[in-house]
Amino acid sequence: MKTAFPLPQREKIGVSGKKKRIIVISGPTATGKTHLSLTLAKAIGGEIVSADSAQIYRGMDIGTAKATSQERALVPHHLIDVREIDEPYNVAEFYYDSQEALKEIFAKECVPIVVGGSVFYIRTLLYGPPAAPPSVPDIRDQLEGQMRKLGPDVLYERLQMLDPEYAATISERDRHKIIRALEIIAISEKKVSDFPKQGQQESMYDFRCWFLYYPKEILNRRIDERCDFMLENGFLEEVKKLDERGIRLNSAASQAIGYRQALAYLDSGQTEQDYRTFVAEFKRASRQYSKRQFTWFRKEPLFRWVNLSEHPKERLIEHILQDFEQG
Repeated sequence: MKTAFPLPQREKIGVSGKKKRIIVISGPTATGKTHLSLTLAKAIGGEIVSADSAQIYRGMDIGTAKATSQERALVPHHLIDVREIDEPYNVAEFYYDSQEALKEIFAKECVPIVVGGSVFYIRTLLYGPPAAPPSVPDIRDQLEGQMRKLGPDVLYERLQMLDPEYAATISERDRHKIIRALEIIAISEKKVSDFPKQGQQESMYDFRCWFLYYPKEILNRRIDERCDFMLENGFLEEVKKLDERGIRLNSAASQAIGYRQALAYLDSGQTEQDYRTFVAEFKRASRQYSKRQFTWFRKEPLFRWVNLSEHPKERLIEHILQDFEQG
């Protein structure tokens, strides 16, 4: 790809004083982050670090819009397909794995390009790991068993009693966060809200962060079209295979957007009406998630917002490259 200005010399790439620069591309689903990041990586000599909590798992491909094997052959990708579907993975593990990936990329004198829309993964990368204790398998297994038996409402009510301040910050349907909060309380005998917040230490990196979006009416149409595309390309068949491999044992994976709705459909009578309900719920959940992403990123001063309906992607890539070079 040609740019309107010369690319920086390799020995100067990624240096801002003593801090190495990292490009972060985020935004809601259906904004073309994958295609843009691939083009950007080929232009600058970059490697991609996924910040998607579902792309971690092998087999969660169609429903996560994971980069294809052909795309990954063109540009190296990190933190994709690093866990089996029945293996737990949390945000603290992501932080330490991402740090290793960044070191590996810098050692090759390449540019890290972090791509994804998982809010807590992005936040952890920018501000450091949570101060809470690491997971304990026995306690986690016990809580996940209670979640399957009693449901999220009962465990969320328990969390409200033990830590009402933290409970007010999460959804009563977010099984993964409910379980993690109760696990932290059980291990530490402290409330989650008692732990210090992230971001108290300065990062060793200079993050150049971009939030890509479309206006609501355009984005909602693109999200609906993305859901239809996934269904036409075998999304339900993918979920059936993952169900056989134990996705329901993984509270995070089984509650991911699309997968939760698909599993509910597979548990239904699978009538024509059940299918229409499933598709409507799939699209609605996807649109609602994009709203939550907008809400969180509005609070983040590091991100520059780009309305893709007003800025051609070719010019945007030039602008990102220029910002990366000049800081």
